[in-house]
Amino acid sequence: MTAAVKIASDVLQVSDLRVELAGQVDVLADVSFSLAAGEIVGLVGESGSGKTTLATALLRHARQGARITGGHIAVAGQAVLELEGEALRLARGGLVGYVAQDPATALNPALRIGALLRETVLAHLPKLPGDAVQQRIQETLVDVGLPDDAAFLRRFPHQLSGGQQQRVMLALAFVLRPRLIVLDEPTTALDVSTQAHVLDTLKRLCRGHGVAALYVTHDLAVVRDLVDRVMVMYAGRLVEVTGRERLFSAPAHPYTRALLAAIPDIARRQPLQAIAGHAPAPGQRPAGCAFAPRCARRRAECAVIEPSLSALDAGHQVACLVPHREVLPRGDVAVESVTAPGEGVLLEVQGLDVAYDRQVLFDVSLQVAPGECLALVGESGSGKTSLARAIAGLGENVQGQLRYGGEPLAFSARQRDARLRHQIQYVFQNPYRALNPCQTIAQTLSAPLAHFFGVRGDEAHRRVEAVLARVSLPARVAGLYPQSLSGGERQRVAIARALICEPRLLVCDEITSCFLYTS
Repeated sequence: MTAAVKIASDVLQVSDLRVELAGQVDVLADVSFSLAAGEIVGLVGESGSGKTTLATALLRHARQGARITGGHIAVAGQAVLELEGEALRLARGGLVGYVAQDPATALNPALRIGALLRETVLAHLPKLPGDAVQQRIQETLVDVGLPDDAAFLRRFPHQLSGGQQQRVMLALAFVLRPRLIVLDEPTTALDVSTQAHVLDTLKRLCRGHGVAALYVTHDLAVVRDLVDRVMVMYAGRLVEVTGRERLFSAPAHPYTRALLAAIPDIARRQPLQAIAGHAPAPGQRPAGCAFAPRCARRRAECAVIEPSLSALDAGHQVACLVPHREVLPRGDVAVESVTAPGEGVLLEVQGLDVAYDRQVLFDVSLQVAPGECLALVGESGSGKTSLARAIAGLGENVQGQLRYGGEPLAFSARQRDARLRHQIQYVFQNPYRALNPCQTIAQTLSAPLAHFFGVRGDEAHRRVEAVLARVSLPARVAGLYPQSLSGGERQRVAIARALICEPRLLVCDEITSCFLYTS
């Protein structure tokens, strides 16, 4: 294929993209890549690596305090960074579609599904006749695997399951027939079977309509099943770009290998491998290779020379002075089974029933021993969160028996004393809703110390720094507000908020949905 033909076939071309914070602190630098029609490319990396910043920059958007300071973005030949006003508004949606991570917050709860789709179409195509609008809406709903009847169009977002809400988000993106679609971790809140259906729908739509897609994710299992190529990002730079199969069989960058080594395997028991240290924050990037302080292969020149993204071989680029060239080793690791160190029963659930407008839990009984980790799995709507909230004292219409440490446990957290409230902690799935946006992280973490233990001042400061270290966050995070953190960093703060209470029972509602495995 000649260079001229390849350029003509590329839907997206990004060259030398740069995004900065105030004071010329770069968040992204020297980012260049392209996407072809119908191609799905995955973007992976740790929390705070710049994935969402890159994704939103493709719509000529930067978060508060940041700005796009250089580079070129072309979608179907249009220079996106040069668009202003009405032209930019029409490009957002009409040229570049966007699917957010959380459909529950992205969809207007006051509008019915039909109204949401109709509003989107008419905002970009106001002269399209009414019957043509309705036909496009119905065709798009069928494309994404949703009903197209009048009853479904009259439903509100809260009346849909999580999988249906995410399909509505896909419909809103595809109804305008964009050339490029950007997806920011859109399946993190879905169970695996629903996620598989949504991903299959996405793949079919991209192939069928010739739409290029950038799929931002922390989930390497999704990458393995969905994408054509993978881009690995670290500290605001692309460090490896290659095909899906090559990435999983012979990754070249030490960071990519560390990410793959951290993937848990339920088929065999082996130690979980996290990457030591932290990725550098914007403005704290070291000289040379940013990954060098965490890299086992580093050499003296790695601390001086910053490697550029260059071709290792055909279709494989890497930014490393000492890249791996061998395939990944295979083989099982024998690990002894883990048993809970405690004795007796810490939590006992007997004959638990929970109902809302209908009954969702029926006669559930279980026991948890001290030190035991009990996993609860099931599809969306199976009652997992209802059971978790009932145990934490956050449920409604609960019947049955709860016992903690051999003593009866009230169904309402308000009826539990301070000892029980700090010993039984709940970590919510959505960190965007769980943290107070008006408080710094230090204030959020200090509040339970003062409330439960009367700890303030220097001792509180010491404990805050200690718990941040436990969840792999640097001490500087304490002075930030939640909006300054990535989704994964916010979730670690939510976990720290529970751990600082010194719990004996921790109830975790899908708390790793925002994490890469290294976290």
